[in-house]
Amino acid sequence: MKRAVGVLLGVDVGTSGLKALLLAPDGRVVASVTEPYPLDIPRPGWAQQDPELWWKACVSAIRTLVAKSPAKVVGLGLTGQMHGSVFLDRSDRVLTPALLWCDQRTSAECDEITERVGGPKALLALTFNPALTGFTAPKILWVRRHLPEVFRKTERVLLPKDFVRLRLTGRHATDVADASGTLLFDVRRRTWSEPMLKALGLPRRWFPDAFEGCEVTGAVTAAVARLTGLPEGTPVVAGGGDQAAGAIGCGVIEPGVVSASLGTSGVVFAACECPKQVPDGRLHLFCSSVKGGWHCMGVMLAAGGALRWYRDTLGVSVIPAGSRADPYDIICREASKVPAGSDGVVFLPYLTGERTPHADPWARGVLYGLSLKAGPAHLARAVLEGVAYGMRDSVELVRGLGVHVARIRLSGGGARNPFWCRMQAAVYGATTVRLVREEGPAMGAAMLAGIGTSVFRSYRDAVRTCVSERDRFASDPALRRTYDAGYRVFRDLYPALRPIFRSAAE
Repeated sequence: MKRAVGVLLGVDVGTSGLKALLLAPDGRVVASVTEPYPLDIPRPGWAQQDPELWWKACVSAIRTLVAKSPAKVVGLGLTGQMHGSVFLDRSDRVLTPALLWCDQRTSAECDEITERVGGPKALLALTFNPALTGFTAPKILWVRRHLPEVFRKTERVLLPKDFVRLRLTGRHATDVADASGTLLFDVRRRTWSEPMLKALGLPRRWFPDAFEGCEVTGAVTAAVARLTGLPEGTPVVAGGGDQAAGAIGCGVIEPGVVSASLGTSGVVFAACECPKQVPDGRLHLFCSSVKGGWHCMGVMLAAGGALRWYRDTLGVSVIPAGSRADPYDIICREASKVPAGSDGVVFLPYLTGERTPHADPWARGVLYGLSLKAGPAHLARAVLEGVAYGMRDSVELVRGLGVHVARIRLSGGGARNPFWCRMQAAVYGATTVRLVREEGPAMGAAMLAGIGTSVFRSYRDAVRTCVSERDRFASDPALRRTYDAGYRVFRDLYPALRPIFRSAAE
Protein backbone atom coordinates (compact mmCIF):
# COMPACT_ATOMS: atom_id res chain seq x y z
CA MET A 1 0.00 0.00 0.00
CA LYS A 2 1.48 3.35 -1.05
CA ARG A 3 1.76 5.85 1.77
CA ALA A 4 -0.12 9.11 1.42
CA VAL A 5 1.83 12.20 0.45
CA GLY A 6 1.73 14.79 3.19
CA VAL A 7 2.36 15.13 6.91
CA LEU A 8 0.44 14.36 10.08
CA LEU A 9 -0.21 16.89 12.83
CA GLY A 10 -0.24 15.97 16.53
CA VAL A 11 -1.45 18.51 19.11
CA ASP A 12 -0.93 18.02 22.85
CA VAL A 13 -2.84 20.36 25.20
CA GLY A 14 -0.49 20.14 28.18
CA THR A 15 -0.61 21.65 31.66
CA SER A 16 2.19 24.17 31.16
CA GLY A 17 1.99 24.56 27.40
CA LEU A 18 0.69 23.24 24.10
CA LYS A 19 3.00 21.15 21.92
CA ALA A 20 2.39 20.48 18.24
CA LEU A 21 4.47 18.48 15.79
CA LEU A 22 4.47 17.40 12.18
CA LEU A 23 5.16 13.72 11.46
CA ALA A 24 6.21 12.42 8.04
CA PRO A 25 4.88 9.06 6.77
CA ASP A 26 8.38 7.58 7.18
CA GLY A 27 8.39 8.37 10.91
CA ARG A 28 10.52 11.52 10.82
CA VAL A 29 9.50 14.46 12.97
CA VAL A 30 9.51 17.31 10.47
CA ALA A 31 9.09 20.13 12.99
CA SER A 32 7.70 20.79 16.45
CA VAL A 33 6.80 23.83 18.50
CA THR A 34 5.69 24.50 22.08
CA GLU A 35 3.54 27.43 23.15
CA PRO A 36 3.63 28.01 26.95
CA TYR A 37 0.79 29.36 29.06
CA PRO A 38 0.35 29.97 32.81
CA LEU A 39 -1.23 27.76 35.47
CA ASP A 40 -3.58 29.52 37.87
CA ILE A 41 -3.30 28.43 41.53
CA PRO A 42 -5.75 30.68 43.42
CA ARG A 43 -5.37 28.67 46.65
CA PRO A 44 -3.04 25.91 47.89
CA GLY A 45 -4.18 22.63 46.35
CA TRP A 46 -6.24 24.31 43.61
CA ALA A 47 -5.24 24.32 39.93
CA GLN A 48 -7.20 25.83 37.04
CA GLN A 49 -6.76 27.35 33.57
CA ASP A 50 -8.64 29.49 31.09
CA PRO A 51 -9.48 27.21 28.12
CA GLU A 52 -9.12 30.16 25.78
CA LEU A 53 -5.37 30.00 26.47
CA TRP A 54 -5.30 26.52 24.94
CA TRP A 55 -7.05 27.67 21.79
CA LYS A 56 -4.84 30.73 21.38
CA ALA A 57 -1.73 28.53 21.78
CA CYS A 58 -3.13 25.97 19.33
CA VAL A 59 -3.70 28.56 16.60
CA SER A 60 -0.22 30.02 17.09
CA ALA A 61 1.49 26.60 17.08
CA ILE A 62 -0.31 25.40 13.95
CA ARG A 63 0.44 28.63 12.09
CA THR A 64 4.12 28.24 12.95
CA LEU A 65 4.27 24.62 11.77
CA VAL A 66 2.31 25.23 8.56
CA ALA A 67 4.76 28.02 7.71
CA LYS A 68 7.71 25.65 8.25
CA SER A 69 6.50 22.79 6.05
CA PRO A 70 5.52 22.85 2.37
CA ALA A 71 3.83 19.46 2.72
CA LYS A 72 0.07 19.32 3.15
CA VAL A 73 -1.35 18.25 6.52
CA VAL A 74 -3.48 15.16 5.77
CA GLY A 75 -4.62 14.30 9.29
CA LEU A 76 -4.72 15.80 12.78
CA GLY A 77 -4.71 14.00 16.13
CA LEU A 78 -5.47 15.48 19.54
CA THR A 79 -4.20 14.64 22.99
CA GLY A 80 -3.87 16.51 26.26
CA GLN A 81 -4.04 16.66 30.02
CA MET A 82 -6.68 14.29 31.33
CA HIS A 83 -9.58 14.81 33.75
CA GLY A 84 -9.92 18.59 33.37
CA SER A 85 -13.46 19.95 33.21
CA VAL A 86 -14.54 22.66 30.77
CA PHE A 87 -18.04 23.98 31.49
CA LEU A 88 -19.87 25.44 28.47
CA ASP A 89 -23.25 27.12 28.06
CA ARG A 90 -25.74 26.47 25.26
CA SER A 91 -23.68 28.69 22.93
CA ASP A 92 -20.45 26.80 23.77
CA ARG A 93 -19.09 29.75 25.74
CA VAL A 94 -16.75 29.01 28.65
CA LEU A 95 -18.49 29.60 31.97
CA THR A 96 -15.60 29.30 34.44
CA PRO A 97 -11.90 28.35 34.46
CA ALA A 98 -11.32 24.65 33.87
CA LEU A 99 -10.48 22.63 36.98
CA LEU A 100 -7.39 20.53 36.19
CA TRP A 101 -6.15 17.02 36.89
CA CYS A 102 -3.85 18.21 39.70
CA ASP A 103 -6.60 20.14 41.52
CA GLN A 104 -7.18 18.72 45.01
CA ARG A 105 -10.24 20.68 46.18
CA THR A 106 -12.75 17.85 45.71
CA SER A 107 -12.11 15.45 48.61
CA ALA A 108 -15.63 15.88 50.02
CA GLU A 109 -17.15 15.27 46.57
CA CYS A 110 -15.17 12.02 46.23
CA ASP A 111 -16.71 10.82 49.48
CA GLU A 112 -20.14 11.88 48.22
CA ILE A 113 -19.74 9.93 44.97
CA THR A 114 -18.66 6.77 46.77
CA GLU A 115 -21.64 7.03 49.13
CA ARG A 116 -24.14 7.78 46.34
CA VAL A 117 -23.26 4.61 44.38
CA GLY A 118 -23.27 2.32 47.41
CA GLY A 119 -19.67 2.17 48.59
CA PRO A 120 -16.17 1.51 47.19
CA LYS A 121 -16.91 -1.98 45.82
CA ALA A 122 -20.00 -0.78 43.97
CA LEU A 123 -18.05 2.10 42.47
CA LEU A 124 -15.25 -0.20 41.28
CA ALA A 125 -17.84 -2.53 39.73
CA LEU A 126 -19.31 0.38 37.76
CA THR A 127 -16.17 2.23 36.64
CA PHE A 128 -13.17 0.00 37.57
CA ASN A 129 -11.73 3.03 39.39
CA PRO A 130 -12.16 4.70 42.80
CA ALA A 131 -13.22 8.30 43.29
CA LEU A 132 -10.09 10.44 43.19
CA THR A 133 -9.76 14.20 43.51
CA GLY A 134 -8.15 14.52 40.09
CA PHE A 135 -11.04 12.93 38.18
CA THR A 136 -13.73 14.88 36.35
CA ALA A 137 -16.89 13.75 38.16
CA PRO A 138 -15.89 15.20 41.56
CA LYS A 139 -15.12 18.51 39.86
CA ILE A 140 -18.63 18.65 38.42
CA LEU A 141 -20.13 18.01 41.83
CA TRP A 142 -17.87 20.68 43.34
CA VAL A 143 -19.17 23.23 40.82
CA ARG A 144 -22.74 22.19 41.61
CA ARG A 145 -22.11 22.81 45.31
CA HIS A 146 -19.95 25.94 45.18
CA LEU A 147 -20.80 27.60 41.83
CA PRO A 148 -24.54 26.94 41.44
CA GLU A 149 -25.00 29.69 38.83
CA VAL A 150 -22.34 28.09 36.61
CA PHE A 151 -23.93 24.68 37.08
CA ARG A 152 -27.38 26.05 36.18
CA LYS A 153 -26.08 27.48 32.89
CA THR A 154 -24.04 24.41 31.93
CA GLU A 155 -25.07 22.56 28.77
CA ARG A 156 -21.82 20.71 27.99
CA VAL A 157 -18.81 19.42 29.91
CA LEU A 158 -15.71 18.75 27.83
CA LEU A 159 -12.20 17.51 28.52
CA PRO A 160 -9.33 19.90 27.63
CA LYS A 161 -8.33 18.49 24.24
CA ASP A 162 -12.01 18.17 23.29
CA PHE A 163 -12.52 21.88 23.81
CA VAL A 164 -9.78 22.42 21.20
CA ARG A 165 -11.52 19.85 18.97
CA LEU A 166 -14.75 21.84 19.26
CA ARG A 167 -12.95 24.97 18.07
CA LEU A 168 -11.25 23.10 15.20
CA THR A 169 -14.28 21.21 13.90
CA GLY A 170 -17.42 22.66 15.50
CA ARG A 171 -18.22 19.17 16.84
CA HIS A 172 -18.57 17.81 20.36
CA ALA A 173 -16.69 14.52 20.66
CA THR A 174 -14.22 12.68 22.87
CA ASP A 175 -12.34 9.38 22.88
CA VAL A 176 -12.82 6.30 25.05
CA ALA A 177 -9.43 6.57 26.78
CA ASP A 178 -9.88 10.15 27.97
CA ALA A 179 -13.53 9.51 28.85
CA SER A 180 -12.39 6.62 31.09
CA GLY A 181 -10.78 9.16 33.40
CA THR A 182 -14.01 11.03 34.13
CA LEU A 183 -15.38 8.38 36.56
CA LEU A 184 -18.58 8.54 34.51
CA PHE A 185 -17.62 5.94 31.89
CA ASP A 186 -18.34 2.22 31.63
CA VAL A 187 -14.82 1.02 30.84
CA ARG A 188 -15.87 -2.54 30.03
CA ARG A 189 -18.59 -1.50 27.55
CA ARG A 190 -16.74 1.59 26.26
CA THR A 191 -19.69 3.94 26.71
CA TRP A 192 -21.05 6.45 29.23
CA SER A 193 -22.32 4.80 32.39
CA GLU A 194 -26.02 5.44 32.81
CA PRO A 195 -25.99 4.15 36.42
CA MET A 196 -23.23 6.62 37.33
CA LEU A 197 -24.94 9.54 35.65
CA LYS A 198 -28.24 8.67 37.35
CA ALA A 199 -26.61 8.26 40.78
CA LEU A 200 -24.95 11.66 40.51
CA GLY A 201 -27.91 13.41 38.91
CA LEU A 202 -26.06 14.44 35.75
CA PRO A 203 -27.72 14.61 32.30
CA ARG A 204 -26.31 12.41 29.52
CA ARG A 205 -26.62 15.26 27.00
CA TRP A 206 -23.77 17.11 28.73
CA PHE A 207 -21.22 14.54 27.59
CA PRO A 208 -20.13 14.03 23.96
CA ASP A 209 -20.12 10.74 22.10
CA ALA A 210 -16.94 8.72 22.66
CA PHE A 211 -14.92 7.32 19.75
CA GLU A 212 -11.96 4.98 19.39
CA GLY A 213 -8.64 6.81 19.25
CA CYS A 214 -8.09 6.42 15.51
CA GLU A 215 -11.65 7.24 14.41
CA VAL A 216 -12.34 10.48 12.54
CA THR A 217 -14.54 12.79 14.62
CA GLY A 218 -14.80 15.79 12.32
CA ALA A 219 -12.90 18.06 9.96
CA VAL A 220 -11.23 21.45 10.11
CA THR A 221 -13.77 24.16 9.33
CA ALA A 222 -13.36 26.88 6.71
CA ALA A 223 -13.02 29.56 9.39
CA VAL A 224 -10.26 27.62 11.18
CA ALA A 225 -8.53 26.95 7.87
CA ARG A 226 -8.31 30.70 7.26
CA LEU A 227 -7.09 31.24 10.81
CA THR A 228 -4.39 28.55 10.88
CA GLY A 229 -3.39 27.78 7.30
CA LEU A 230 -4.60 24.18 7.55
CA PRO A 231 -6.49 22.78 4.56
CA GLU A 232 -10.24 23.01 5.01
CA GLY A 233 -11.66 19.56 5.62
CA THR A 234 -8.50 18.12 7.23
CA PRO A 235 -9.71 15.01 9.15
CA VAL A 236 -9.44 15.24 12.95
CA VAL A 237 -9.27 11.89 14.75
CA ALA A 238 -10.42 11.23 18.31
CA GLY A 239 -6.92 10.87 19.75
CA GLY A 240 -6.55 10.15 23.45
CA GLY A 241 -5.65 11.44 26.88
CA ASP A 242 -1.99 12.32 27.21
CA GLN A 243 -0.93 9.06 28.84
CA ALA A 244 -2.82 6.88 26.36
CA ALA A 245 -1.43 8.82 23.39
CA GLY A 246 2.04 8.87 24.93
CA ALA A 247 1.90 5.09 25.17
CA ILE A 248 1.19 4.90 21.43
CA GLY A 249 4.22 7.13 20.85
CA CYS A 250 6.32 4.72 22.94
CA GLY A 251 5.01 1.64 21.13
CA VAL A 252 3.02 0.28 24.09
CA ILE A 253 0.19 -1.26 22.10
CA GLU A 254 0.24 -4.91 23.21
CA PRO A 255 0.53 -6.76 26.54
CA GLY A 256 4.13 -7.33 27.62
CA VAL A 257 5.42 -3.85 26.82
CA VAL A 258 5.55 -1.43 29.78
CA SER A 259 6.44 2.26 29.84
CA ALA A 260 7.44 4.66 32.59
CA SER A 261 6.90 8.33 31.85
CA LEU A 262 8.43 10.94 34.13
CA GLY A 263 7.04 14.37 33.36
CA THR A 264 5.51 16.66 35.96
CA SER A 265 3.66 13.55 37.11
CA GLY A 266 4.94 9.99 36.80
CA VAL A 267 3.07 7.21 35.04
CA VAL A 268 3.65 3.47 34.74
CA PHE A 269 1.60 2.18 31.83
CA ALA A 270 0.91 -1.39 30.65
CA ALA A 271 -1.43 -2.74 27.97
CA CYS A 272 -4.04 -5.31 29.06
CA GLU A 273 -5.95 -7.90 27.04
CA CYS A 274 -9.20 -7.38 28.94
CA PRO A 275 -10.32 -5.21 31.85
CA LYS A 276 -9.30 -6.60 35.22
CA GLN A 277 -10.60 -5.05 38.41
CA VAL A 278 -7.59 -4.07 40.48
CA PRO A 279 -7.95 -4.77 44.22
CA ASP A 280 -8.93 -1.54 46.03
CA GLY A 281 -8.66 0.32 42.70
CA ARG A 282 -5.02 1.18 43.38
CA LEU A 283 -4.21 1.08 39.64
CA HIS A 284 -6.31 2.94 37.10
CA LEU A 285 -8.00 0.69 34.54
CA PHE A 286 -8.98 2.61 31.39
CA CYS A 287 -9.83 1.99 27.76
CA SER A 288 -6.70 2.52 25.68
CA SER A 289 -6.15 4.42 22.45
CA VAL A 290 -5.71 1.07 20.70
CA LYS A 291 -9.06 0.17 19.17
CA GLY A 292 -10.82 -2.32 21.44
CA GLY A 293 -7.95 -2.35 23.95
CA TRP A 294 -7.45 -1.50 27.62
CA HIS A 295 -4.57 -0.44 29.81
CA CYS A 296 -3.68 -0.29 33.49
CA MET A 297 -1.88 2.74 34.79
CA GLY A 298 -0.29 3.88 38.01
CA VAL A 299 0.07 7.63 38.55
CA MET A 300 2.22 9.54 41.03
CA LEU A 301 1.45 13.24 41.13
CA ALA A 302 4.94 14.71 41.66
CA ALA A 303 7.67 12.92 39.73
CA GLY A 304 9.57 15.38 37.57
CA GLY A 305 7.67 17.94 39.62
CA ALA A 306 9.57 16.80 42.71
CA LEU A 307 12.89 17.23 40.93
CA ARG A 308 11.83 20.68 39.77
CA TRP A 309 10.97 21.52 43.39
CA TYR A 310 14.50 20.48 44.41
CA ARG A 311 15.98 22.58 41.59
CA ASP A 312 14.03 25.68 42.60
CA THR A 313 14.39 25.43 46.39
CA LEU A 314 17.57 23.48 47.20
CA GLY A 315 19.37 23.39 43.87
CA VAL A 316 21.04 26.76 44.41
CA SER A 317 23.64 24.93 46.49
CA VAL A 318 24.71 22.62 43.64
CA ILE A 319 23.88 24.61 40.47
CA PRO A 320 26.51 27.31 39.80
CA ALA A 321 25.09 30.78 39.25
CA GLY A 322 25.00 31.66 35.57
CA SER A 323 25.62 28.08 34.45
CA ARG A 324 24.36 27.27 30.96
CA ALA A 325 24.39 23.51 31.58
CA ASP A 326 21.14 21.62 32.00
CA PRO A 327 20.34 22.01 35.72
CA TYR A 328 19.02 18.45 35.91
CA ASP A 329 22.28 17.08 34.52
CA ILE A 330 24.09 19.02 37.24
CA ILE A 331 21.75 17.60 39.89
CA CYS A 332 22.35 14.06 38.63
CA ARG A 333 26.10 14.61 38.58
CA GLU A 334 26.05 15.84 42.18
CA ALA A 335 23.82 12.94 43.23
CA SER A 336 26.30 10.45 41.74
CA LYS A 337 28.93 11.62 44.26
CA VAL A 338 27.16 9.92 47.18
CA PRO A 339 26.48 6.19 47.52
CA ALA A 340 23.25 4.48 46.52
CA GLY A 341 20.79 4.78 49.36
CA SER A 342 21.90 8.36 50.09
CA ASP A 343 23.44 7.28 53.43
CA GLY A 344 19.98 6.66 54.85
CA VAL A 345 18.19 9.78 53.59
CA VAL A 346 14.79 8.86 52.13
CA PHE A 347 12.43 11.22 50.29
CA LEU A 348 8.65 10.81 50.11
CA PRO A 349 7.60 12.62 46.89
CA TYR A 350 4.03 13.45 47.95
CA LEU A 351 4.31 17.19 47.37
CA THR A 352 0.75 17.50 46.05
CA GLY A 353 -0.82 14.46 47.67
CA GLU A 354 -0.65 11.11 45.92
CA ARG A 355 -2.70 8.82 43.70
CA THR A 356 -1.02 5.44 43.26
CA PRO A 357 -0.97 3.50 45.48
CA HIS A 358 -2.33 5.59 48.36
CA ALA A 359 -5.08 7.79 46.86
CA ASP A 360 -4.39 10.35 49.59
CA PRO A 361 -4.76 14.08 48.86
CA TRP A 362 -3.43 14.88 52.34
CA ALA A 363 -0.05 13.15 51.94
CA ARG A 364 2.94 15.49 51.85
CA GLY A 365 6.61 15.42 50.96
CA VAL A 366 9.04 14.23 53.62
CA LEU A 367 12.82 14.05 53.95
CA TYR A 368 13.59 11.28 56.44
CA GLY A 369 16.91 10.15 57.90
CA LEU A 370 18.71 13.47 57.89
CA SER A 371 21.99 13.60 59.81
CA LEU A 372 24.92 15.99 60.08
CA LYS A 373 26.50 14.04 57.23
CA ALA A 374 23.68 14.83 54.82
CA GLY A 375 24.61 17.51 52.32
CA PRO A 376 23.02 18.89 49.15
CA ALA A 377 24.21 15.90 47.09
CA HIS A 378 22.55 13.48 49.53
CA LEU A 379 19.29 15.37 49.20
CA ALA A 380 19.58 15.39 45.40
CA ARG A 381 20.10 11.63 45.29
CA ALA A 382 17.33 11.03 47.82
CA VAL A 383 14.87 12.96 45.63
CA LEU A 384 15.86 10.95 42.54
CA GLU A 385 15.59 7.69 44.49
CA GLY A 386 12.31 8.68 46.13
CA VAL A 387 10.68 9.35 42.77
CA ALA A 388 11.96 5.99 41.47
CA TYR A 389 10.60 4.24 44.59
CA GLY A 390 7.23 5.91 44.02
CA MET A 391 7.21 4.63 40.44
CA ARG A 392 8.17 1.16 41.67
CA ASP A 393 4.95 1.11 43.71
CA SER A 394 3.08 1.09 40.39
CA VAL A 395 5.48 -1.41 38.78
CA GLU A 396 4.82 -3.86 41.61
CA LEU A 397 1.05 -3.45 41.22
CA VAL A 398 1.35 -4.13 37.48
CA ARG A 399 3.32 -7.26 38.27
CA GLY A 400 0.58 -8.23 40.70
CA LEU A 401 -1.85 -8.38 37.77
CA GLY A 402 0.32 -11.05 36.16
CA VAL A 403 2.01 -8.70 33.68
CA HIS A 404 5.60 -9.74 32.98
CA VAL A 405 7.86 -6.70 33.41
CA ALA A 406 11.26 -7.44 31.94
CA ARG A 407 11.84 -4.23 29.98
CA ILE A 408 10.50 -0.74 30.62
CA ARG A 409 10.55 2.01 28.01
CA LEU A 410 11.38 5.36 29.58
CA SER A 411 10.08 8.73 28.43
CA GLY A 412 9.95 12.30 29.66
CA GLY A 413 12.58 13.85 31.89
CA GLY A 414 13.34 10.50 33.49
CA ALA A 415 14.81 9.27 30.20
CA ARG A 416 17.22 12.14 29.60
CA ASN A 417 20.06 11.37 31.99
CA PRO A 418 21.86 7.97 31.89
CA PHE A 419 22.52 8.10 35.64
CA TRP A 420 18.79 8.23 36.41
CA CYS A 421 18.06 5.56 33.77
CA ARG A 422 20.51 3.17 35.48
CA MET A 423 19.07 4.01 38.88
CA GLN A 424 15.54 3.25 37.68
CA ALA A 425 16.66 -0.08 36.21
CA ALA A 426 18.04 -1.11 39.60
CA VAL A 427 15.01 0.14 41.54
CA TYR A 428 12.48 -1.51 39.19
CA GLY A 429 14.46 -4.73 38.79
CA ALA A 430 14.04 -4.52 35.01
CA THR A 431 16.04 -3.33 32.02
CA THR A 432 15.20 0.27 31.15
CA VAL A 433 15.24 1.48 27.56
CA ARG A 434 15.47 4.87 25.87
CA LEU A 435 13.95 5.51 22.46
CA VAL A 436 15.56 7.05 19.39
CA ARG A 437 12.75 9.61 19.23
CA GLU A 438 10.84 10.62 22.32
CA GLU A 439 8.33 13.32 21.48
CA GLY A 440 5.69 12.51 24.08
CA PRO A 441 1.91 12.43 23.60
CA ALA A 442 1.97 14.69 20.52
CA MET A 443 3.82 11.92 18.69
CA GLY A 444 1.16 9.38 19.62
CA ALA A 445 -1.60 11.78 18.54
CA ALA A 446 0.04 12.18 15.13
CA MET A 447 0.40 8.39 14.81
CA LEU A 448 -3.30 7.95 15.62
CA ALA A 449 -4.09 10.49 12.91
CA GLY A 450 -1.98 8.41 10.51
CA ILE A 451 -3.85 5.23 11.40
CA GLY A 452 -7.23 6.93 11.06
CA THR A 453 -6.39 8.37 7.63
CA SER A 454 -4.68 5.18 6.31
CA VAL A 455 -1.23 6.74 6.19
CA PHE A 456 -0.31 3.76 8.36
CA ARG A 457 -1.89 0.37 7.70
CA SER A 458 -2.30 -0.53 11.36
CA TYR A 459 -1.13 0.22 14.89
CA ARG A 460 1.77 -2.21 14.42
CA ASP A 461 2.73 -0.53 11.15
CA ALA A 462 2.74 2.86 12.87
CA VAL A 463 4.95 1.58 15.70
CA ARG A 464 7.36 -0.18 13.31
CA THR A 465 7.69 3.03 11.34
CA CYS A 466 7.96 5.54 14.15
CA VAL A 467 9.32 3.83 17.29
CA SER A 468 12.77 2.33 17.80
CA GLU A 469 15.01 1.73 20.81
CA ARG A 470 18.54 3.07 21.29
CA ASP A 471 20.00 2.65 24.80
CA ARG A 472 19.42 -0.19 27.25
CA PHE A 473 20.34 -0.12 30.94
CA ALA A 474 20.47 -3.50 32.67
CA SER A 475 19.46 -3.85 36.32
CA ASP A 476 22.67 -4.18 38.35
CA PRO A 477 22.20 -7.00 40.97
CA ALA A 478 24.30 -5.37 43.71
CA LEU A 479 22.61 -2.01 43.24
CA ARG A 480 19.24 -3.76 43.20
CA ARG A 481 19.90 -5.25 46.65
CA THR A 482 20.73 -1.79 48.04
CA TYR A 483 17.57 -0.34 46.56
CA ASP A 484 15.41 -3.23 47.73
CA ALA A 485 16.45 -2.32 51.29
CA GLY A 486 15.82 1.38 50.68
CA TYR A 487 12.44 0.61 49.15
CA ARG A 488 11.38 -1.30 52.26
CA VAL A 489 12.06 1.81 54.37
CA PHE A 490 10.22 3.95 51.81
CA ARG A 491 7.18 1.63 51.96
CA ASP A 492 7.12 1.69 55.78
CA LEU A 493 7.16 5.47 56.08
CA TYR A 494 3.78 6.29 54.51
CA PRO A 495 1.57 4.12 56.76
CA ALA A 496 3.41 5.44 59.81
CA LEU A 497 2.82 9.05 58.75
CA ARG A 498 -0.66 8.77 57.25
CA PRO A 499 -2.59 9.72 60.42
CA ILE A 500 -0.26 12.68 60.91
CA PHE A 501 -0.86 13.89 57.34
CA ARG A 502 -4.62 13.84 57.91
CA SER A 503 -4.59 15.48 61.32
CA ALA A 504 -2.19 18.18 60.15
CA ALA A 505 -4.44 18.98 57.19
CA GLU A 506 -7.49 19.24 59.42
